[in-house]
Amino acid sequence: MGLWYDETFDGHTRLGLRVKQTLFSDESPYQKVEVIDTVAFGRVLVIDNIFMTSEYDEFLYHEMLVHPSLTTAPEIERVLVIGGGDGGTVREVLRYSDVKECVMIEIDQTVVDASKKFLPSIGTAWDDPRLDVRFIDGIDYVKHSDDPKYDVVLLDGTDPIGPGAVLFDQAFYQGCKRMLAPDGVMALQSASPLLMMDVFVETQHKLRSLFAEVHPYMGPVPLYGTGTWSWTWCSDTGEPLRAIPERQAEIVEAAKAYNDELHRAVFALPNYVKRALKL
Repeated sequence: MGLWYDETFDGHTRLGLRVKQTLFSDESPYQKVEVIDTVAFGRVLVIDNIFMTSEYDEFLYHEMLVHPSLTTAPEIERVLVIGGGDGGTVREVLRYSDVKECVMIEIDQTVVDASKKFLPSIGTAWDDPRLDVRFIDGIDYVKHSDDPKYDVVLLDGTDPIGPGAVLFDQAFYQGCKRMLAPDGVMALQSASPLLMMDVFVETQHKLRSLFAEVHPYMGPVPLYGTGTWSWTWCSDTGEPLRAIPERQAEIVEAAKAYNDELHRAVFALPNYVKRALKL
């Protein structure tokens, strides 16, 4: 049978990957960080025994987090990414020539160092001069920073457990909005409506109290439990379906998943989600 690595959900369900070898394992000051080499998903980043991203399907997550916002925001010169230590999110952000500065806030340098060494196919933009990586607490940053406002804010956090739990707090979302330009766009991963409906719904309610326009959208990510995941697009102005064709044209050739048809489709919610949100 060989060695298997299991992620357990709610004590009743688990997802197992057959492992070739463990490439990296360390306890950082914040969490346990591992990189495993698997038969089906290639190399996988694991944090506190939770699968974070894999070589096999990472593009499904990162492209969906980034492109619906970067193609619809009025301006994208300054982009803030909180989390995203594997490098996939900033890679997608920096595909746009209109992006002049991308600031990435990551509390755990161990995640970035391990990803640079063992997941180089995911983080291909670390050397881009437009990227500014800061190893600081994202909570403190959005609460106290006097940096100029950002055109787009992307929240690429872990699940709402451990050190990542605070990234789902109302106060954190308020801080993120404080850092956002008046007509800016914020997007975040918002859990699985199948596996974590309570977290998903609570997140939507918190965001609705802060933004005039809050639009969840869904797509497949096989590594994540049920394979069904969600993200949420937020703004006080804009409209998530009004993508700018010139921006789409710039990145669509490199994109493995994203295109205009998919952009429009992912915002169509199934009935069970609409009913849960009372839409």
